[in-house]
Amino acid sequence: MITVTEATANAGALKRLSDEGVSIWLDDLSRRRIESGDLAGLVATGNIVGVTTNPSIFQAAIGSGEGYEEQLADLAVRGVTVEEAVRMMTTADVRAAADVLRPAYDATGGRDGRVSIEVDPRLAHDTAATVAEARQLAWLVDRPNVMIKIPATKAGLPAITEVIGAGISVNVTLIFSLERYREVMDAYIAGLEKAQAAGLDLSAIHSVASFFVSRVDSEIDKRLTLLGTDEALALKGRAALANARLAYEAYEQVFAGPRWQALGGARANRQRPLWASTGVKDPAYKDTLYVDELVAPGTVNTMPEATLNAVADHGDVQGDTVTGGYAQARADLAAVERLGISYDEVVRQLEDEGVAKFEVAWQDLLDAVTKSLNSKGVDAE
Repeated sequence: MITVTEATANAGALKRLSDEGVSIWLDDLSRRRIESGDLAGLVATGNIVGVTTNPSIFQAAIGSGEGYEEQLADLAVRGVTVEEAVRMMTTADVRAAADVLRPAYDATGGRDGRVSIEVDPRLAHDTAATVAEARQLAWLVDRPNVMIKIPATKAGLPAITEVIGAGISVNVTLIFSLERYREVMDAYIAGLEKAQAAGLDLSAIHSVASFFVSRVDSEIDKRLTLLGTDEALALKGRAALANARLAYEAYEQVFAGPRWQALGGARANRQRPLWASTGVKDPAYKDTLYVDELVAPGTVNTMPEATLNAVADHGDVQGDTVTGGYAQARADLAAVERLGISYDEVVRQLEDEGVAKFEVAWQDLLDAVTKSLNSKGVDAE
């Protein structure tokens, strides 16, 4: 676990990143991190201004049992279902983290100081159920700085519009393709238009679009390695950055367009790109690759603990590394296509795998909590 002393002593690169307009969020949460004061210490340094969670993070935290024993015992006595138990524990953690982040929320006018919690991943292909779950989560957490995570599946797009239209801030997750990203931005804008028609205060609604990075390289690099030619091997480690940089170009285009201008005039907030999956999977690459090379104003980078520590220790933040690279990004993705690797096929596969991985993590979490409740003499349904 990150220590406050380490985070403070080695904050140079993190501060430079913040100064460049990148909000640094921590991609991790556990009750131990909250109760130990570790999260509060990280926030106090001024560098960490948000937290993201996902089913895998909660599975690791609650599956360990550490810090959850007393609440599990109470839930067992009450005879709750396993799904109710999981939601009571996860929303309690998010609520507590939101309170820790509240000063950052107030200081940035709601832009940062955010804590995200995801809808049940098993609902990824059910629009109505996703909307209902998002409303329920917002009610359960009951903090203005919560963001509800909704996956960018086809069914998720209209759910994003409905939830934003209801005035609930959203973190759109599992975005891999440029086409889907544009659909996500369109869904957000449609939601703001719906909220405006309902007379809601647009300035109070915020959103980020979580564009996944490292998984793109993992899949495309695997295919390039199988080809094995010099041309193919020279392209390794370039597709993910190219994809993300072109996503930022799309962001600049959409939020400079005429449809946005009317909303911006009504004090609406842009939906910021959030770089997710920024932990490097290939040990041959520098462990800060997806941070150093994705510096651009108005973005968020959510980092797992290891990546955050690496950036604090030896990150190389040299200003904007995105906006000048659009032509090269297009050339890199075109070169991959010419080798017979289908971009559309890869991103479709990654979306399907992303949803499936979170479903597995969620089921593992349910199984772990079921075991804990049963060990206390309760038959969890």
